[in-house]
Amino acid sequence: MSNGVRLIRNHQLTQQVDYAYAAVADAPVRSIWVAGACPLDLNGETVAVGDYAGQAHQVMRNLVTALEGAGASLTDVAKTTVYVASSRQSDLVTAWEVYREYMGDHDVPSTLLGVTVLGYNDQLVEVEAVAVLPGARD
Repeated sequence: MSNGVRLIRNHQLTQQVDYAYAAVADAPVRSIWVAGACPLDLNGETVAVGDYAGQAHQVMRNLVTALEGAGASLTDVAKTTVYVASSRQSDLVTAWEVYREYMGDHDVPSTLLGVTVLGYNDQLVEVEAVAVLPGARD
């Protein structure tokens, strides 16, 4: 079964990016908005303090788990926003590379942002997502 997301690549824009420029979900779909996945363990503790890649891995594992709880997977994601608490582009790239590892060929439209601070103590990375599934659920 195919998912409800169709990725759009526009050849009038550079192809030197590793994400689609847009995503389309034709109705009817079931929409899922996922809160920002954070680098927290089951006890609510921030993992991998000071490690952008380590936190990005935990964030992506938590994102997968949140999506599964809603009956979805990463291939159902239509849009993400990746937040990295840093003003250094290299830190953003480190988190982005982990994010891309999990997303694989499903290169959805995404925004990568460097921010001043995130909500939890020692938090460096957060990813929020919107997913869609074909057909409305009864």
